[in-house]
Amino acid sequence: MKNQPLLQPVRQEDFWYELPDERIARFPLEERDASNLLVYRDGEIRHSRFRQIANELKKGDTLFFNNTKVIPARIYFQKETGALIEVFLLHPVAPTSDVALMMQQTERCTWACAVGNLKRLKDDTLLEREVEIEGKTVKLQATLQNREVQWVDFRWNSSDISFAELLTYVGVTPLPPYLKREAEEKDKQVYQTVYAKQEGAVAAPTAGLHFTDYILQEALPQKGVQTDYLTLHVAGGTFQPIKHENVLDHPMHSEQMIVSMENIDRLLAAEDVIAVGTTSMRTLESLYWYGVLLGENPDATFHIPKLMPYGYEPAQLPTRKASIARVKDYMQRHQLKKLQGETEIMIIPGYDFKVCDALITNFHLPGTTLIMLVAAFIGNDWQKVYQEALDNNYRFLSFGDSSLLFRKKM
Repeated sequence: MKNQPLLQPVRQEDFWYELPDERIARFPLEERDASNLLVYRDGEIRHSRFRQIANELKKGDTLFFNNTKVIPARIYFQKETGALIEVFLLHPVAPTSDVALMMQQTERCTWACAVGNLKRLKDDTLLEREVEIEGKTVKLQATLQNREVQWVDFRWNSSDISFAELLTYVGVTPLPPYLKREAEEKDKQVYQTVYAKQEGAVAAPTAGLHFTDYILQEALPQKGVQTDYLTLHVAGGTFQPIKHENVLDHPMHSEQMIVSMENIDRLLAAEDVIAVGTTSMRTLESLYWYGVLLGENPDATFHIPKLMPYGYEPAQLPTRKASIARVKDYMQRHQLKKLQGETEIMIIPGYDFKVCDALITNFHLPGTTLIMLVAAFIGNDWQKVYQEALDNNYRFLSFGDSSLLFRKKM
């Protein structure tokens, strides 16, 4: 059924545009839903405000949100020499790779990290910090366990303080590097969606930053729009620049997903599926491809490789509902209320969308896989959309304005 991927080389330069530095939103607006909203539908563009987004949707639409919660993933240590060492958490290694379980770990854990000033850190160097937590002095120690893959071993002298609790005291909000500013105390709230729940992301699913309690609890329900929440823990690889001439050679980072039986049922019942953010889209589309894998092997592992979706004959692929129904069957057979998996899916022009009918997303950096995802969704009109945003003084990137993009119906 599956052939080798038949993709032509993809050039980064084809997805470039000029982004003036002054158009990068380094701070959020005072009101989350006061941002601009560009609406793209059937090749046409209109401008609105995000607080009016319910007016752009219809009864029967279902919005899928990513409820991951950003952790304070930057930890700073100071050596006796005075050198500052930054340790940026990427993904958990031991005693578990499960993000949720790792956050509840006590006394010791190991993470894959990005270590700043690595050359100044000898293998036997013990990094230490002390912090007061509820009247108790807790000492955090860190040692470089594996230089090549930058695994860092953390230990702390308290069996009743979880790693998640510890991070709230020693960690710093991991703002994207392109914002070019230090994190402030208020970033702990503003660089977090109002519905964030599952701790484990090192970057926010920024499309969701615009939503307010009013939109979620009043505006959308009044319109008959359904909402649902799944989880994809955004990994540090999301900031990894493309360094290959052919984008297909770019190593996509693996991200952990968690979906519930309620998610599956809501997806099966949905009329039009709207992904709130590229992370929700990656999760939803990955679910479809897991259904394809289950059709080939009823007990397939939930892991979607980078180019797995490419190379299938379209006529041989199941419908959205048929594929998702296979996932439900798998969960029922194994008596699972929740399903955990990993995805490296690369969504670029040439990708055939199987689940998502619309996408809510911010405006992304030029030449990134996120721009390519948008181009895959609306074709070459991505250039028209971005030029329109630039011409109308839209704010770009994480704290910037938003867009609602509808895929053309075939």
